[in-house]
Amino acid sequence: MKIKTLLLGAIASTAMAPAAFAERGSDGNVSIIYWQAPSIMNPFLSGGTKDVEAASLVIEPLARYDQDGNMVPYLAAEIPTVENGGVSEDLTTITWKIAPGLTWSDGTPFTSADVVFTANYCMDPEGGCAQVTKFEGVTDVEAVDDLTVKVTFDAPTPFPYGPFVGGESPIIQAAQFADCMGAKAPECTDQNFNPIGTGPFVVTEFKPNDVITFAANENYRDPAKPAFASVTFKGGGDATAAGRAVMETGEFDYAWNLQLAPEVIAQMQEGGKGTPVAGFGPLVERIMLNQTNPSPDLPEGERSTAAHPHPFLQDPAVYKAMSMAIDRPLLVEIGYGQAGKVTCNWVPAPAAFNSTSMSCDTQDIEGAKKLLDDAGIVDTDGDGIREKDGVPLKIVYQTSTNAVRQDFQALIKEWWSQIGIESELRNINASVFFGGDPGSPDTFQKFYADVEMYANTFNGTDPQSYLGNGLCDKAPKPESQWQGENISRFCNEEFDALHAKLAETAGLEARAEIAKQLNDIMVQNGGMIPLVHRGRLSAHANTLGGVVLNVWDSELWNIADWYRKTGS
Repeated sequence: MKIKTLLLGAIASTAMAPAAFAERGSDGNVSIIYWQAPSIMNPFLSGGTKDVEAASLVIEPLARYDQDGNMVPYLAAEIPTVENGGVSEDLTTITWKIAPGLTWSDGTPFTSADVVFTANYCMDPEGGCAQVTKFEGVTDVEAVDDLTVKVTFDAPTPFPYGPFVGGESPIIQAAQFADCMGAKAPECTDQNFNPIGTGPFVVTEFKPNDVITFAANENYRDPAKPAFASVTFKGGGDATAAGRAVMETGEFDYAWNLQLAPEVIAQMQEGGKGTPVAGFGPLVERIMLNQTNPSPDLPEGERSTAAHPHPFLQDPAVYKAMSMAIDRPLLVEIGYGQAGKVTCNWVPAPAAFNSTSMSCDTQDIEGAKKLLDDAGIVDTDGDGIREKDGVPLKIVYQTSTNAVRQDFQALIKEWWSQIGIESELRNINASVFFGGDPGSPDTFQKFYADVEMYANTFNGTDPQSYLGNGLCDKAPKPESQWQGENISRFCNEEFDALHAKLAETAGLEARAEIAKQLNDIMVQNGGMIPLVHRGRLSAHANTLGGVVLNVWDSELWNIADWYRKTGS
């Protein structure tokens, strides 16, 4: 078995386009706006994309993915493979060689000890690491020498690139985080807000859910980069204001995730200050169905936990009817236009992993009603709301505050009401919703609602770690500081066993077949209702050069290569 047979063209050289500048800091300040404001600079304590991407300016992985999904070394000297001896013939170990001469931004050497520490930090069972699925199957991470790290798995692992690859799995400094292990992790405010890194920038001031200021890292490995001396990273507001700030007023240089109707984007572009950029990766807008009971009548610490199953959302008639009642083509039309596609799948891309076993592009209100009628879930008291075992089908439906999402909520609420399900709509500030604060009742991880809507994606082109988010033991709970990527608390023995098989399977076709089965188990058993396969849409100023949209990793993956165009 050869590792190269598994990657979708995923191993490439580090060659980049030549930079258009030659002196660090020569281009002054670059301003970025994320309308979902970062709340932490430690992606191990937040599953929010906005936090992962903000942190990517400072802390980096051993390797990441380029704009084509190719795996490229960053802190590593090369990508380990069976061919070059970095992956063992029996596929149970991967050995990373660290590029020589790397230093942290404080000038101290970057060594294998930092990589080992990062693994121990994330795998600590009391730490609540949001990215722990990256370390699935890892039994040991050891420093062979200062520049060599060996990762050992509990079984042959044909795709060993979960740990330390991509913006979601960076390296943190052992010296800085030494006192932040386990349950202490969320208490380390200074470390979590101001991490020491190897990236092109360092944090100079962090205001949670507001503004981050960065300065060029004087110890960055390329003496000519970054071109910008500083970064102003503004968070908050809404997608409309962010888009205007780049394309109409020119106040900002880069706006992320412009989740806006297509006609709105076209109008903004007429402002002449900026350009939208888009690309399709595996990003999916979906409705997560809580498999557990979020009732506030339960004691704190027991709400939305496995101790209390949901009273009706685990019933196939209910979740299938909810899906059938949705008009996905209309959602695509009003929300995304050409930047959206109807999908029934959790993993719609890459194409090899896109299941074709389900159809959901036609709304069927009458079919949904019949499904519920046949299951005996009917309205017994004439109030228009069906009951299951005496429990009314009343749900709290939450999402982040965003014009497109509120439009979706209003439509879906109406469609569900037509089949006898009543919805109470909630929208929460995105910085809070995706923030990961274990003390907040409003995070998407805590899931104090019956259903919630958001989009999610994964780094790279192989979905093994991402599909691991459906494993039983990855559900957020009080003991894990409410971290964990199994947001719906889905638990299926067949799914867990099949995922273990995926981890041991070589060959793209065989892996893709298993991945599609895992996708189908999750969707067909009520873990989620996929809605729209979304393109990523952002915008940059016409004066900003070097921007390369990346749908397989952090959008800010190559900020070290950004520069100010002259004569614009």
